[in-house]
Amino acid sequence: MHIGFLSFGHWTPSPSSGTRSAADALLQSIDLAVAAEELGADGAYFRVHHFARQLASPFPLLAAIGARTSRIEIGTGVIDMRYENPLYMAEDAGAADLIAGGRLQLGISRGSPEQVVDGFRYFGYEPPQGTTADEMARSRTEVLLEVLGGRGFAQPSPRPMFPNPPGLLRVEPHSEGLRDRIWWGAGSNATAVWAAELGMNLMSSTLKNDENGKPFHVQQAEQIQAFRDAWKDAGHEREPRVSVSRSIFALVDDRDRAYFGFRDDEQDQVGMIDETTRAIFGRSYADEPDALVEQLGRDEAIAAADTLLLTVPNQLGVEYNAHVIEAILTHVAPALGWR
Repeated sequence: MHIGFLSFGHWTPSPSSGTRSAADALLQSIDLAVAAEELGADGAYFRVHHFARQLASPFPLLAAIGARTSRIEIGTGVIDMRYENPLYMAEDAGAADLIAGGRLQLGISRGSPEQVVDGFRYFGYEPPQGTTADEMARSRTEVLLEVLGGRGFAQPSPRPMFPNPPGLLRVEPHSEGLRDRIWWGAGSNATAVWAAELGMNLMSSTLKNDENGKPFHVQQAEQIQAFRDAWKDAGHEREPRVSVSRSIFALVDDRDRAYFGFRDDEQDQVGMIDETTRAIFGRSYADEPDALVEQLGRDEAIAAADTLLLTVPNQLGVEYNAHVIEAILTHVAPALGWR
């Protein structure tokens, strides 16, 4: 089991917050990734939200972390493709991946409910006539995957400023292998199948469309199986990767018990994420390590995945979040066979 953390990078100028500015959120994210690598964690992942006091532009952050670390995987969970120019994104991703030595794991998707109405339009993007924003996101994803494959497609100038290699030109810099490290954040079984058909890894978060009324972890496990079945049917040569996200807190000291010892979100929640979509939100886990081992051992989706992303409360500071990660690695993971 690969174990990493997922940070939303919240910041607020409140005196009670340990992350009071955008600069704090960015610099602390770098420091937490360094600390996580030193603890033996496998991944540092970051959520992308626009028009919010959270992390938004991932590639400068990923490149900075890549320059400060040497082993840990660095990724996103997820980038909203409605806001992206896929060719420009391929350039940024290629540069960041080269700086990191080929450690990027980019989670992308159609995106989640936003802070503003159709925020992608403010970025200058309009769905082509007769299509939806969801279709625009998937179309841009297909372009990104094609470009990351490295095949030339652009006609060179007959009078270039610099000498060109022969043939059509590709986006540069190109990072070999990055195409196989793209993950799709699937909210439904159907989009998980679509991701498998295109050869993307699967990233499943703490919510998904409520498709049959079963417990969240069971529905998520079914989604993972649908993805794996579609991957096999597509005939891809490599093995796919699958990640799930969870809020998990081992109560090992008084700080943990003060922060998380009285949580009331230990059951799945169901709600509407827009006018037509009923979603199920997975429970959080907060308990003594022995109890956590028993509870997590019954989580079918974790058992079906190869990567677990621990959502962290980043506004509690780098030192405390490193403690949260270390507690799972030390007190929980070995008992479950994850380490």
